[in-house]
Amino acid sequence: MKLALAQLNPVIGDLDGNAEKIFEVCKNIKSKDVDLVITPELSLIGYPPKDLLFNPRLFEQEKDVLDKLTQRLNTISQTLCVLIGIAEPTLDKQIPKLYNSVVILGKGTWRIIARKQLLPTYDVFDEKRYFRSAEKSSVLNLPDQKKTWKIGITICEDIWVDQCLQNDKILGKDPIRSLEKEKLDLLINLSASPFIQSKSLLRQRIAAKAAVRLSCPVIYVNQVGGNDELIFDGSSFSLDREGKLQQELPAFKESVVLHDITAFKKEPSILSNYPTSQEVLFRALVLGVKDYAKKCNFNSAIIGLSGGIDSALVATIAVAALGISKVHAILMPSPWSSLGSVKDATTLANRLGIDHQKIPISDVMNSFNDVLSHATGSTPTGITAENLQSRIRGTILMALANQKQHLLLSTGNKSELAVGYCTLYGDMNGGLSVIGDLYKTSVFELCNWIDSESSLSYRNDFSLPQKGEIIGDEIRNKPPSAELRPEQLDSDSLPDYFILDPILKGLIEHHLPTEALIEKGFNKKTVNKVANLLKKAEFKRYQAPPLLKISNQAFGSGWKRPIASR
Repeated sequence: MKLALAQLNPVIGDLDGNAEKIFEVCKNIKSKDVDLVITPELSLIGYPPKDLLFNPRLFEQEKDVLDKLTQRLNTISQTLCVLIGIAEPTLDKQIPKLYNSVVILGKGTWRIIARKQLLPTYDVFDEKRYFRSAEKSSVLNLPDQKKTWKIGITICEDIWVDQCLQNDKILGKDPIRSLEKEKLDLLINLSASPFIQSKSLLRQRIAAKAAVRLSCPVIYVNQVGGNDELIFDGSSFSLDREGKLQQELPAFKESVVLHDITAFKKEPSILSNYPTSQEVLFRALVLGVKDYAKKCNFNSAIIGLSGGIDSALVATIAVAALGISKVHAILMPSPWSSLGSVKDATTLANRLGIDHQKIPISDVMNSFNDVLSHATGSTPTGITAENLQSRIRGTILMALANQKQHLLLSTGNKSELAVGYCTLYGDMNGGLSVIGDLYKTSVFELCNWIDSESSLSYRNDFSLPQKGEIIGDEIRNKPPSAELRPEQLDSDSLPDYFILDPILKGLIEHHLPTEALIEKGFNKKTVNKVANLLKKAEFKRYQAPPLLKISNQAFGSGWKRPIASR
């Protein structure tokens, strides 16, 4: 049996567009004797559709699209079948009213063949809000020219049943166990599994466990592309019955690969092989920015370029995602901005080849000071004066973004967002936070990789300079500073980032109590200070732009802490 693994990048809610994408796949492979095309989970509407699923006419729309797609497919092939993920209404009126289902389309008709059993409700997932859990596993009997294949159909979380590997996220049903007695020829998993670092290997280990348990090959087809905060890396694959890798699709790009399930290979056919975690991370962020801009109908981006490492990294990612001509940088020096920072920002913009403009804010600061001194009796000082500068810059950037219809990219990192070292309605302004899930130390590491020789061979993929440094030694090695007062350093207000970040990881990603961190050797006063800052900054994070998720625990929809709490 010959299969086509269709690793697709859907637009959420665009049923017609997503159906057209599926049809193009079928049209392009019609002459290659393919028996079955496999698309990702909920491929017709895109994942995650969230409250679009509450549309009472959704299934009518899906049915209409599937009917039309069936007719079109029948004009190009009488034998080709396609697996497509849809939202299926239940027969009763009880809530939830939907199943997360799979249809098989072909030979002039379509029908529902599988429903998802395990519905994730951890982190960013909230499937029990929309879907009802299926009661049993699904088996598809599909004939080809030689035999009738007995195929198990699972959907994403249904194969995540190894407690050692998936940390007991879902207990109870084991869809794989119920398939063990079926003596399957093949297991297929339609998935929409978001990217986090090292997750592609974990998926393969999970699927390999299923292959061994069922003694049959496994095909895993994952969604690719950015949808709001989530980045889907694709990285689809096939395994033999022993769980050994047979084929791996490229990460972070749409791809359709043919796979003959009867032709086992001694060596895997790996179509993507990224040697460093930094390159994988960079590609993920680039795809996140590219798709967010495209799917939100932005053709260009604007960035406040300070001469610091955070804005330098965001500018580089933006160029890689959108192209040189689509990125615009604004330099906004104040009386406290060093000449070195202005020079570094200008040098970076020139290296990247992007349009840049300098707009000093001293006169605007003086105007605000005059107005506020009349209202308060004195010129703003301290944190008020510092925040005022940031808000002036944020206002200028938003005005230019509005006027020019640019997407404003926020440049704050996860460490700053965690402890509130950022200004609401100032540097937090933006339509997308690019590195809001990257700790400051991770920013350093990624920028060091960008400027290293190991990145040179990949720069051509991103329209980046082929020779020399991009970020630059001056930016990478300067002490971090907001430059909102004379001789200001981040270390005046915060612990060193190499101390701060491990504490934050313990509090945010591992949910450790302060006592546990103190027992690990961290200074008690420092730990308590950081924990208090994390809690106090919650109200800011509620008002932050969406950020690209690349870790196990990011701020955003998967972070649900109350603002008013003890």
